[in-house]
Amino acid sequence: MCSAACDPSALADLRLPDAIVDAHHHLWRLSASGLRYPWLQEAYDPDHFMLGPYEALRSDFDVAAFRRATVAAPVVASVHVEAECARSQALAETQWLHAVAHEGLPAAIVAWVDLLAADASDRLAEQAVWPLVRGIRFKPNTTGDPRHPCATGRGTLRDPGWLTALERLAMHRLSWDLRVPFWHLDEAARLVAESPDVTVVLEHAGLPWDRSDEGLALWRRGMASLAANPNVFVKLSEFGLRNPTWDVAQNIQIIRETLAIFGWQRCMFASNFPVAHLRVTYPVLIQTFAEALADLDETSARAVWHDNAIRVYRIDARPRPADDNGPDN
Repeated sequence: MCSAACDPSALADLRLPDAIVDAHHHLWRLSASGLRYPWLQEAYDPDHFMLGPYEALRSDFDVAAFRRATVAAPVVASVHVEAECARSQALAETQWLHAVAHEGLPAAIVAWVDLLAADASDRLAEQAVWPLVRGIRFKPNTTGDPRHPCATGRGTLRDPGWLTALERLAMHRLSWDLRVPFWHLDEAARLVAESPDVTVVLEHAGLPWDRSDEGLALWRRGMASLAANPNVFVKLSEFGLRNPTWDVAQNIQIIRETLAIFGWQRCMFASNFPVAHLRVTYPVLIQTFAEALADLDETSARAVWHDNAIRVYRIDARPRPADDNGPDN
């Protein structure tokens, strides 16, 4: 299969978007923000990173760098997802992002709170007053092996504290960004079914890391289980594997299957930059998506590129006054 992503001359046959909301990316300024990122600055461990060696990420990636990476794409707004800074600085990260946000980058923030901690209610309240905060990412504890798809203990998906945690999110009108590998999708679906009042956004298309027939079959079952819950949306993002090759045809198939399972109404384009840049450039990513969405009509494709993220993350597309960057009073 010769795709537009590998043959620029084929771009003329694709419908490219006129407006994009990137629903998942990260920013950091290691040299000057005052924030610490242990995984980038103190404990480099490529063996435990999902894409392997990541030395290229250990430098500043701020709004200006994001604009340079996306210069050829019509990105009009974005969603910043917490970048695993020192956990004691989670609120400081939110404050820094409000200080540097410019012209919709970012237009919404998914912050970090330990949703199972004794002080979770107070920490949520602190984050919720900041005008760009729309959701929380707090990762469940998972196993490292699809042969052992369930884990027990604090922080796992079987922790009874999750039900109260998700109720708190709903009270604050905050969504939950859910990040689990594909072998935990069924387990996540059972939890989400008991929490219908909170909006859940599955990250990275459920991380289908095993592209064998057996691995994809398990991924499809888990995705279908989650999709049975109407409060679950999904980010079409991060299709990179530890193998450094960007497989255009395979990634297009994953995108199309996710669309078939969830429907275009619940899918959002997202890049996971700069992490995804270890495997793909932004132009090639856009071209891959354009081919994957080629069979959708214009309204459906625009929903995936733009409208769904605007709706789910309650993004105000109007420009904000320069001094309107503090907590609501």
